[in-house]
Amino acid sequence: MSKKIFSGVQPTGNLHLGNYLGALKNFVDLNNDKENECIFCVVDLHAITVKQDPKELKNNTRETVATFVASGIDPKKSIIFNQSRVTAHAEGAWILSCVARMGWLSRMTQFKEKAGKDKEKVSVGLYSYPVLMAADILLYDATHVPVGNDQKQHLELCRDIAQKFNNDFEMNNFLQVPEPLIQKEFSRIMSLKDGSKKMSKSELSDLSRINLTDNKDQIVNKIKKAKTDPLPMPKTIKELYERLEAKNLIGIYASLTNSTLEKSVESFAGKNFSEFKEKLSEVLVDKIEPISLEIKKLLSDQSYLDKILLEGVEKANLIASKKIKRIKEIVGF
Repeated sequence: MSKKIFSGVQPTGNLHLGNYLGALKNFVDLNNDKENECIFCVVDLHAITVKQDPKELKNNTRETVATFVASGIDPKKSIIFNQSRVTAHAEGAWILSCVARMGWLSRMTQFKEKAGKDKEKVSVGLYSYPVLMAADILLYDATHVPVGNDQKQHLELCRDIAQKFNNDFEMNNFLQVPEPLIQKEFSRIMSLKDGSKKMSKSELSDLSRINLTDNKDQIVNKIKKAKTDPLPMPKTIKELYERLEAKNLIGIYASLTNSTLEKSVESFAGKNFSEFKEKLSEVLVDKIEPISLEIKKLLSDQSYLDKILLEGVEKANLIASKKIKRIKEIVGF
């Protein structure tokens, strides 16, 4: 059965291995399936929920597009665009925020984590952005949305908003209630310096992550210096789960080689970490170096990246403007 897939990525710049294995690798597979209709959105409206440098935001938007294309997403097969240039997103978010309930938003755990102790000082946008996320998805009648564990709750909210709108206005199935697409056999990618923390661009040490713009020498050096423990490689899955850094590195290897954790543990059981790290470096260089080189090449041609965005905006606008027009009629505008 054909799927209409929508996914958004924030233009934070400097995307890393965690972004690639957690999202981009999956996007490429979805893009390559002829049955799918894919829409990939650079969600620059979401980005400004926290303060941004305007010049940096523009550059990061282009870098995100370059990373999409370098990773293997074909702009001829899929729509790639930036959210701020399709006005239906902001209009839809306002209308749907009048359908969503405060109680629903108050339960969003990600807001609590991001806001921390000082909730009074964060932007209203950071609180309400899950409603904008719902508008992003519902404007395109998306049937499926790729989500990680941290976004499942937001997709549930999107489903609740769609159902409430349909019920309130007695419009059966007018807003498509989307299903989650959850990756199987995927290991969450953690910091190379601390197996208990997620790999993140905000971590101070660059040695904590593999950036998608890293060259061969940087990749090899980072894996060489990646934290391990003094024991040989784990011999069983049970042992693996007790050793966070080993679990992270084997998880990376398994994800890159499309293998299972069990098979990967079996392949390196009892061996020295140095031997495993050498093999992991080879696999990483083989996968990431071509992406890195292509990102740099694409970033040297900004007009090409802007053309991809412009064409994507025109296609997205055609779909979203029809939907928002109908939504406005339904609510009485």
